[in-house]
Parts: sequence; C-alpha cells; structure tokens
Amino acid sequence: MATAAAAGAAESGGPVSSSVSSAPPGAVEAVAAEWMLEFACSCLCRHFAEQSGAEFWRWRDVAQALINGFSQIPPHQKKTVYLCQLLIRIAQGKSLGLQFDNDQRISPLESALSFWTLLEREENKLDKLHEDIRRLIQIQIVAVHMENRYFKEAAEVLERLFTDSESDKPLRVKLATVVKAKDPYVPLLQSFSYSLLISKIKSYIKLSMKENETNFLIQEATKHAVSQGLGATALLNRAVEVNENDKSDLESKQRLEEEEQNIISQSSGDIKNPTVRRRSRQKSKESRVLQSNLIGKELKKLTDWKNELYYKMHKVRMFVHFPGITS
Repeated sequence: MATAAAAGAAESGGPVSSSVSSAPPGAVEAVAAEWMLEFACSCLCRHFAEQSGAEFWRWRDVAQALINGFSQIPPHQKKTVYLCQLLIRIAQGKSLGLQFDNDQRISPLESALSFWTLLEREENKLDKLHEDIRRLIQIQIVAVHMENRYFKEAAEVLERLFTDSESDKPLRVKLATVVKAKDPYVPLLQSFSYSLLISKIKSYIKLSMKENETNFLIQEATKHAVSQGLGATALLNRAVEVNENDKSDLESKQRLEEEEQNIISQSSGDIKNPTVRRRSRQKSKESRVLQSNLIGKELKKLTDWKNELYYKMHKVRMFVHFPGITS
C-alpha cells in the first residue's frame, strides 16, 4: 500500500524528494487524498465513540469533502468510505427531516442500513456483532417513525425493509404487530433501543480503529504530537474546553426556550381561561393590563438574553467548527 511505502521511505530517510519530483502531480494528490481520508475516518470514529459532537461534525465535513472529491472510489478505500457514511447517518438517525437520498421516503437510518450492507460485503467474515447491528438498525428505522407518530410511514418502511426470506420472518412479524398496535413504547422497541445501537456501533468502530493504526498520517502526527510535549496537551485541553462551553451553551439555550415557552403558555392560558374574581370591572381591567405589561417585560428580557446567548454560541462554533457546520 502507498501508506506502507511512505512510512518506509520516511523511516529510512530515502530520497523522498526525488521520488516526488518525478511523480505526476495527479498521482501525488490521489495518494495524499487517500491518506487524509483514512485519517479523517479515524478521527470520525474516535469522536463518535467519545460522543464529542462538535469535533465529530467538524471531521464529518472533512471526510465528506474528501469523499466527494473522488471521481471513483478506489477498491481499497471502499470500506473507509462506507464506514464514514454509516457513522454520519447513524449520528443523525433520529432526524427524519434530513434527506441523504434522492428518494424522500428514505430516512437517515434506512440510508445507514444500505451502507451497513455494503460494509458487510467488504468484511472477510461476518460475526454476531454484524448481525446485532443489522437487526438494531432495522428495528430503529421503524421505532423512530413510530416515536414521531408516523404510523403509516412505519408500515410502509416495514415493507421495504424485509424480503420474503425465512430468516427475516420472525422479526418482520414482531414489528408488524408493533406497528399495528401504534405503541412506540412496547418492550421490543425499548429493549432494542437507539442507545444500544450506538453502543454496538462503538464496539464495531473500536475494531476498525485498531486496523487503521498503521495509517501514515496517524503515525506521523502521533510522533509530532509526542515531540511537542506539553504543547500538544495544551491544544487538546483547549479543544475539550471549547466543547464543554458549546455543550453548556446548548443546555442554556434549551432551558431558555423552555422558560420562554412557559411564559407564553401562561399568557395564552390567562386569555383563553380567565379566572373569575370578585372585584370591579375597573380593577379587573387594571390587573389584566398590569399582568400583560409584566409578561411583556419578561419576554423582552428573555429575548435579549437569548439573542446574546445565540451570539456567544456563534462565536464558539466559529472557533470549533468548519464554516457552515450544523448538528
């Protein structure tokens, strides 16, 4: 492989410069792109396993850009490409509004299943972990539709998922019963949960990361980081700190929106269901005006706070993410 050749040249101190000067630029770019994709996939796997969202989305964009740059996927890179596409879709599996395929009926998890099938074809041997992941993806495709009350779509996806093979029949029958009951909280869906799927995927990528330890860029970057000593550690700490800030800001945003919604709900509740009190019309009118003014002031405070928070989050994301990154 090109990785091994490059590593050997680097270690032996051979005439790398003369080789580069005689190689066609297009060939050099192709080899470098392969190294970078392997490195990006390794980072994507690590951040998926660590659940470090900001860094995962950053490396998603890097990997996607490199994949899009291939006119044709090299045979020895297929597994890397399929793994990246799988992780990207699994990470956004609960977002039914996202579309990865031209067919708008296909959810992110259903798209992930197609890449899992391609990955299985690249494997030398399939074991129980492969079977578990396939089954969990199938179940969660149906479960996510049901959680969002899309029962008709859940029935339709069930027809697409399963063939007439006898091996699929038991699970198909169970899921058909669940869909007919229109209950997303049945034991089957709770036992084969989305969190269990994530856990199984983590086990799979742990094995994949071991296979990719010989990647040239990973080895060279590791040597450089070690040589930097505390400098590399400080950089890592800074990334962790930014991630924590990003998470804290997101939690604050969620609390803020809940509080704002509660105030709006209380306001609308007072209008729709006014409380009858023993007081004159004038006092009642004054009370309503006062209450309306107080609610207006509180909403303005919350709006100002929210705008300030959004601005801070935007600054953090500009530091952590690549341009245009979204979760």
